[in-house]
Amino acid sequence: MKKSDYPSERSYNMSRIRGKNSKPEETVRNYLYHHGFRYRKNYSSLPGSPDVYLPKYKTAIFVNGCFWHVHDCGKFVMPKANQEFWQTKFNRNVTRDEKNIEELTSMGIKVIVIWECGLESEVKEETLKELVELIVDESDDMKLREMYLYCDWDD
Repeated sequence: MKKSDYPSERSYNMSRIRGKNSKPEETVRNYLYHHGFRYRKNYSSLPGSPDVYLPKYKTAIFVNGCFWHVHDCGKFVMPKANQEFWQTKFNRNVTRDEKNIEELTSMGIKVIVIWECGLESEVKEETLKELVELIVDESDDMKLREMYLYCDWDD
């Protein structure tokens, strides 16, 4: 559909949001590939279909958008219109994320969640280097913990 065929600009903007192969996901995958990691993308055999799954390291990586997964970083702003709908939607998303992480960790899979804001230009390289360190770290306590990588807006 052309932009002019949509009833509103908001409707058009929402239609452009992709659930898979977003820019942040591609950034993470390209970095991992160029550093010698091989992975499965959107691996549907695991709970939550992780954006990236590294079988060799038993590691699932989710690349979450700050808006859709309600990250407390300043990029998330609750929409003013139709708040009841949005609150319900966001609560479902967060609950589903928690359930998927719990299921994966109970399977012995390390879970890493990378936030969209952690892939902005000023912190991207640091975030991706830390990601590689987390992937190769084989300490036992890492297998049962989820790791959040994001920029700290308060520093």
